[in-house]
Amino acid sequence: MSTESVCPKCQSENIYQDGNLWVCPECANEWTAFSSQSVVTTPADDGSIRDAFGNILANGDTITILKDLKIKGSNSAIKGGTKVKNIRLSDAGDGHNLSGKIEGFGVMNLKSEFVKKI
Repeated sequence: MSTESVCPKCQSENIYQDGNLWVCPECANEWTAFSSQSVVTTPADDGSIRDAFGNILANGDTITILKDLKIKGSNSAIKGGTKVKNIRLSDAGDGHNLSGKIEGFGVMNLKSEFVKKI
């Protein structure tokens, strides 16, 4: 078995062997020692918006906020566990790809990486 020296995806030298696979802890890439291509890859970028756990989101879904989110320009925050019903997928251009009405705050743009589909 050959010994790999760098990750083929990110070129990191911090790699380790786990059974028959080489693993890069920096980019989570996994590959076999006999090929330089990834064995386990992230879901295909088909343009779909996914939550923090990889579930595909759609218009009208109900989501839960995973952690407290500070509101820019305000002293208050949206608490983790807050439910947002009837979301809309949008592209605000700044990474905020969801829109929904949050009780007590009004309509807010959210990033899908901080939500979980219910």
